Amino acid sequence: MVDKTTISMITELSDHISISKICKILGISRSTYYRHLNDVDSFELSDLESLIKSECIKTKFRYGYRKIYHQIKNEIHCSINQVRRIMCTRGWGCKVKPKRLNRPGNPYKTFGNIINGDWSTHQPMTKLTTDITYLPFGTDMLYLSSILDGFNNEIIAYKISDHPDENLAMDTLKQLHELPEDVILHSDQGSTYTSINFCDLCREKGITRSMSRKGTPSDNALIESFHSSLKSETFYTLNEPISSNTIVIEMVEEYIKFWNEERILKKLGYQSPVEYRHLITQ
Repeated sequence: MVDKTTISMITELSDHISISKICKILGISRSTYYRHLNDVDSFELSDLESLIKSECIKTKFRYGYRKIYHQIKNEIHCSINQVRRIMCTRGWGCKVKPKRLNRPGNPYKTFGNIINGDWSTHQPMTKLTTDITYLPFGTDMLYLSSILDGFNNEIIAYKISDHPDENLAMDTLKQLHELPEDVILHSDQGSTYTSINFCDLCREKGITRSMSRKGTPSDNALIESFHSSLKSETFYTLNEPISSNTIVIEMVEEYIKFWNEERILKKLGYQSPVEYRHLITQ
Protein backbone atom coordinates (compact mmCIF):
# COMPACT_ATOMS: atom_id res chain seq x y z
CA MET A 1 0.00 0.00 0.00
CA VAL A 2 1.27 3.46 -0.89
CA ASP A 3 0.85 5.92 1.98
CA LYS A 4 1.51 9.59 2.46
CA THR A 5 4.96 8.99 3.93
CA THR A 6 6.07 7.06 0.85
CA ILE A 7 4.82 9.74 -1.54
CA SER A 8 6.48 12.50 0.51
CA MET A 9 9.77 10.59 0.57
CA ILE A 10 9.75 10.10 -3.22
CA THR A 11 9.01 13.80 -3.72
CA GLU A 12 11.85 14.87 -1.43
CA LEU A 13 14.36 12.52 -3.07
CA SER A 14 13.35 13.56 -6.59
CA ASP A 15 15.74 16.51 -6.47
CA HIS A 16 18.65 14.05 -6.41
CA ILE A 17 17.35 10.80 -7.94
CA SER A 18 14.93 10.35 -10.82
CA ILE A 19 11.37 9.46 -9.86
CA SER A 20 11.51 6.42 -12.17
CA LYS A 21 14.54 5.04 -10.34
CA ILE A 22 13.03 5.61 -6.88
CA CYS A 23 9.76 3.96 -7.88
CA LYS A 24 11.66 0.97 -9.30
CA ILE A 25 13.57 0.54 -6.02
CA LEU A 26 10.34 0.73 -4.01
CA GLY A 27 8.50 -1.59 -6.36
CA ILE A 28 5.75 0.83 -7.36
CA SER A 29 4.88 2.33 -10.73
CA ARG A 30 5.32 5.99 -11.65
CA SER A 31 1.62 6.20 -12.50
CA THR A 32 0.79 5.06 -8.94
CA TYR A 33 3.04 7.75 -7.53
CA TYR A 34 1.50 10.52 -9.64
CA ARG A 35 -2.03 9.29 -9.02
CA HIS A 36 -1.56 9.53 -5.26
CA LEU A 37 0.42 12.76 -5.54
CA ASN A 38 -2.28 14.56 -7.50
CA ASP A 39 -5.14 13.26 -5.40
CA VAL A 40 -5.57 16.43 -3.35
CA ASP A 41 -8.34 14.87 -1.26
CA SER A 42 -6.08 11.99 -0.12
CA PHE A 43 -3.37 14.06 1.57
CA GLU A 44 -3.40 17.38 3.36
CA LEU A 45 -1.28 20.07 1.76
CA SER A 46 1.66 21.41 3.71
CA ASP A 47 1.73 25.10 4.63
CA LEU A 48 4.13 25.76 1.75
CA GLU A 49 2.00 23.80 -0.73
CA SER A 50 -1.14 25.60 0.39
CA LEU A 51 0.52 29.00 -0.03
CA ILE A 52 1.87 28.09 -3.48
CA LYS A 53 -1.52 26.76 -4.57
CA SER A 54 -3.26 29.89 -3.31
CA GLU A 55 -0.82 32.16 -5.19
CA CYS A 56 -1.17 30.09 -8.38
CA ILE A 57 -4.95 30.34 -8.23
CA LYS A 58 -4.76 34.06 -7.46
CA THR A 59 -2.65 34.68 -10.57
CA LYS A 60 -4.73 32.23 -12.66
CA PHE A 61 -1.68 29.98 -13.19
CA ARG A 62 0.02 32.70 -15.23
CA TYR A 63 3.32 32.61 -13.30
CA GLY A 64 6.17 30.11 -13.35
CA TYR A 65 8.00 28.95 -10.25
CA ARG A 66 10.46 31.86 -10.17
CA LYS A 67 7.71 34.49 -9.91
CA ILE A 68 5.69 32.41 -7.45
CA TYR A 69 8.81 32.06 -5.30
CA HIS A 70 9.33 35.83 -5.42
CA GLN A 71 5.73 36.37 -4.32
CA ILE A 72 5.82 34.04 -1.29
CA LYS A 73 9.44 34.07 -0.09
CA ASN A 74 8.75 36.76 2.51
CA GLU A 75 5.76 34.89 3.93
CA ILE A 76 7.31 31.45 4.47
CA HIS A 77 10.80 29.99 4.59
CA CYS A 78 11.46 28.05 1.40
CA SER A 79 13.90 27.64 -1.46
CA ILE A 80 13.26 28.27 -5.13
CA ASN A 81 13.92 24.57 -5.81
CA GLN A 82 11.21 23.57 -3.36
CA VAL A 83 8.74 25.82 -5.15
CA ARG A 84 9.82 24.45 -8.53
CA ARG A 85 9.45 20.84 -7.41
CA ILE A 86 6.04 21.34 -5.83
CA MET A 87 4.64 23.24 -8.81
CA CYS A 88 6.03 20.64 -11.20
CA THR A 89 4.73 17.60 -9.37
CA ARG A 90 1.36 19.16 -8.59
CA GLY A 91 0.88 20.40 -12.13
CA TRP A 92 0.61 24.03 -11.02
CA GLY A 93 3.00 25.52 -13.55
CA CYS A 94 2.06 28.22 -16.04
CA LYS A 95 0.61 27.22 -19.39
CA VAL A 96 3.08 26.62 -22.21
CA LYS A 97 2.97 29.37 -24.81
CA PRO A 98 2.26 27.97 -28.25
CA LYS A 99 4.62 28.97 -31.04
CA ARG A 100 3.30 31.52 -33.45
CA LEU A 101 3.49 30.97 -37.18
CA ASN A 102 5.39 33.50 -39.27
CA ARG A 103 3.33 35.77 -41.43
CA PRO A 104 5.80 37.95 -43.33
CA GLY A 105 3.22 39.80 -45.45
CA ASN A 106 3.73 41.72 -48.69
CA PRO A 107 5.20 45.12 -47.87
CA TYR A 108 4.56 48.15 -50.09
CA LYS A 109 7.23 50.35 -48.49
CA THR A 110 9.75 49.36 -45.82
CA PHE A 111 12.08 51.04 -43.35
CA GLY A 112 15.36 49.93 -41.83
CA ASN A 113 15.61 48.09 -38.52
CA ILE A 114 16.74 50.97 -36.31
CA ILE A 115 15.93 49.14 -33.08
CA ASN A 116 17.95 46.07 -34.09
CA GLY A 117 16.99 44.18 -30.93
CA ASP A 118 18.06 46.98 -28.56
CA TRP A 119 14.99 48.03 -26.54
CA SER A 120 16.97 49.62 -23.70
CA THR A 121 15.88 53.17 -22.91
CA HIS A 122 15.79 55.40 -19.84
CA GLN A 123 12.69 57.34 -20.83
CA PRO A 124 9.09 56.31 -21.53
CA MET A 125 7.62 56.76 -25.02
CA THR A 126 10.91 56.67 -26.89
CA LYS A 127 10.96 53.10 -28.25
CA LEU A 128 7.52 51.77 -29.13
CA THR A 129 6.45 48.59 -30.88
CA THR A 130 3.16 47.65 -32.50
CA ASP A 131 1.49 44.62 -34.05
CA ILE A 132 -1.91 43.09 -34.83
CA THR A 133 -2.81 39.61 -33.61
CA TYR A 134 -5.71 37.22 -34.26
CA LEU A 135 -8.38 36.53 -31.64
CA PRO A 136 -10.16 33.38 -32.95
CA PHE A 137 -12.02 32.66 -29.71
CA GLY A 138 -15.56 34.06 -30.05
CA THR A 139 -18.34 33.61 -32.56
CA ASP A 140 -16.41 35.57 -35.20
CA MET A 141 -12.75 36.36 -35.80
CA LEU A 142 -11.51 39.48 -34.03
CA TYR A 143 -8.17 41.31 -34.24
CA LEU A 144 -6.25 43.14 -31.53
CA SER A 145 -3.94 46.01 -32.41
CA SER A 146 -1.54 46.99 -29.62
CA ILE A 147 1.25 49.48 -29.02
CA LEU A 148 3.78 48.58 -26.32
CA ASP A 149 6.34 50.89 -24.70
CA GLY A 150 9.76 49.23 -24.68
CA PHE A 151 10.68 51.26 -21.58
CA ASN A 152 8.51 49.14 -19.28
CA ASN A 153 6.49 46.78 -21.51
CA GLU A 154 3.33 48.76 -20.81
CA ILE A 155 0.47 48.63 -23.31
CA ILE A 156 -0.13 52.31 -24.03
CA ALA A 157 -2.76 51.93 -26.77
CA TYR A 158 -4.93 49.17 -28.17
CA LYS A 159 -8.07 48.56 -30.19
CA ILE A 160 -10.10 45.50 -31.17
CA SER A 161 -11.79 45.21 -34.57
CA ASP A 162 -13.22 42.64 -36.95
CA HIS A 163 -10.88 43.81 -39.75
CA PRO A 164 -7.04 43.77 -39.56
CA ASP A 165 -6.64 46.74 -41.91
CA GLU A 166 -4.79 50.04 -41.87
CA ASN A 167 -7.75 51.74 -40.16
CA LEU A 168 -7.27 49.49 -37.13
CA ALA A 169 -3.56 50.32 -36.96
CA MET A 170 -4.20 54.04 -37.46
CA ASP A 171 -6.98 54.21 -34.87
CA THR A 172 -4.59 52.62 -32.37
CA LEU A 173 -1.82 55.08 -33.18
CA LYS A 174 -4.19 58.05 -32.95
CA GLN A 175 -4.61 57.30 -29.23
CA LEU A 176 -1.07 58.59 -28.62
CA HIS A 177 -0.65 62.32 -28.01
CA GLU A 178 2.24 64.65 -27.14
CA LEU A 179 4.96 62.27 -28.26
CA PRO A 180 8.63 63.18 -27.69
CA GLU A 181 10.69 64.27 -30.69
CA ASP A 182 12.91 61.17 -30.68
CA VAL A 183 10.16 58.52 -30.57
CA ILE A 184 10.71 55.38 -32.65
CA LEU A 185 7.87 53.04 -33.66
CA HIS A 186 8.86 49.50 -34.61
CA SER A 187 6.62 47.12 -36.58
CA ASP A 188 6.77 44.24 -39.02
CA GLN A 189 6.71 44.72 -42.79
CA GLY A 190 3.03 43.93 -43.19
CA SER A 191 1.12 46.02 -45.71
CA THR A 192 -0.89 47.49 -42.82
CA TYR A 193 2.18 49.37 -41.60
CA THR A 194 3.61 50.20 -45.02
CA SER A 195 0.44 51.80 -46.37
CA ILE A 196 0.61 55.41 -47.50
CA ASN A 197 -2.00 56.53 -44.96
CA PHE A 198 -0.22 54.94 -42.01
CA CYS A 199 3.12 56.36 -43.12
CA ASP A 200 1.59 59.82 -43.45
CA LEU A 201 0.11 59.61 -39.95
CA CYS A 202 3.51 58.67 -38.52
CA ARG A 203 5.09 61.64 -40.27
CA GLU A 204 2.42 63.96 -38.88
CA LYS A 205 3.22 62.74 -35.37
CA GLY A 206 6.97 63.09 -35.91
CA ILE A 207 7.55 59.36 -35.50
CA THR A 208 10.72 57.67 -36.77
CA ARG A 209 9.96 54.29 -38.29
CA SER A 210 11.76 50.99 -37.69
CA MET A 211 10.85 47.61 -39.16
CA SER A 212 11.71 43.96 -38.60
CA ARG A 213 13.50 42.01 -41.25
CA LYS A 214 11.10 40.21 -43.56
CA GLY A 215 9.79 36.99 -42.06
CA THR A 216 11.64 37.54 -38.76
CA PRO A 217 9.11 37.97 -35.92
CA SER A 218 11.92 37.68 -33.36
CA ASP A 219 12.90 41.26 -34.32
CA ASN A 220 9.64 42.35 -32.72
CA ALA A 221 9.85 39.99 -29.75
CA LEU A 222 8.39 42.36 -27.13
CA ILE A 223 4.94 42.72 -28.67
CA GLU A 224 4.99 39.13 -29.94
CA SER A 225 5.62 37.93 -26.39
CA PHE A 226 2.82 40.07 -24.96
CA HIS A 227 0.26 38.77 -27.45
CA SER A 228 1.40 35.22 -26.75
CA SER A 229 1.05 35.77 -22.99
CA LEU A 230 -2.41 37.25 -23.43
CA LYS A 231 -3.66 34.19 -25.29
CA SER A 232 -1.93 31.54 -23.21
CA GLU A 233 -2.90 33.10 -19.88
CA THR A 234 -6.54 33.68 -20.76
CA PHE A 235 -8.11 31.85 -23.70
CA TYR A 236 -5.89 28.74 -23.75
CA THR A 237 -6.74 28.00 -20.10
CA LEU A 238 -10.48 27.73 -20.78
CA ASN A 239 -12.25 24.38 -20.97
CA GLU A 240 -15.49 25.70 -22.48
CA PRO A 241 -16.05 27.62 -25.74
CA ILE A 242 -16.79 31.35 -25.54
CA SER A 243 -20.35 32.18 -26.48
CA SER A 244 -19.92 35.74 -27.78
CA ASN A 245 -17.40 38.27 -29.08
CA THR A 246 -18.40 40.59 -26.24
CA ILE A 247 -16.89 38.15 -23.75
CA VAL A 248 -13.69 37.99 -25.80
CA ILE A 249 -13.40 41.78 -25.76
CA GLU A 250 -14.04 41.92 -22.01
CA MET A 251 -11.38 39.29 -21.38
CA VAL A 252 -8.80 41.16 -23.47
CA GLU A 253 -9.53 44.47 -21.73
CA GLU A 254 -9.33 42.80 -18.32
CA TYR A 255 -6.02 41.16 -19.17
CA ILE A 256 -4.44 44.38 -20.49
CA LYS A 257 -5.40 46.13 -17.25
CA PHE A 258 -3.93 43.21 -15.30
CA TRP A 259 -0.76 43.27 -17.43
CA ASN A 260 -0.18 46.98 -16.96
CA GLU A 261 -1.08 47.31 -13.28
CA GLU A 262 -0.48 43.94 -11.64
CA ARG A 263 1.54 41.43 -13.67
CA ILE A 264 5.11 41.48 -12.40
CA LEU A 265 8.00 41.14 -14.85
CA LYS A 266 11.46 39.89 -13.98
CA LYS A 267 13.14 42.49 -16.21
CA LEU A 268 11.43 45.24 -14.19
CA GLY A 269 12.66 43.91 -10.85
CA TYR A 270 9.44 41.96 -10.27
CA GLN A 271 7.27 45.04 -10.59
CA SER A 272 4.34 45.70 -12.88
CA PRO A 273 4.85 48.08 -15.84
CA VAL A 274 2.91 50.89 -14.16
CA GLU A 275 4.71 50.42 -10.83
CA TYR A 276 8.07 50.55 -12.60
CA ARG A 277 7.14 53.68 -14.56
CA HIS A 278 6.03 55.49 -11.41
CA LEU A 279 9.21 54.45 -9.59
CA ILE A 280 11.57 55.61 -12.34
CA THR A 281 9.80 58.81 -13.37
CA GLN A 282 8.64 60.17 -10.00
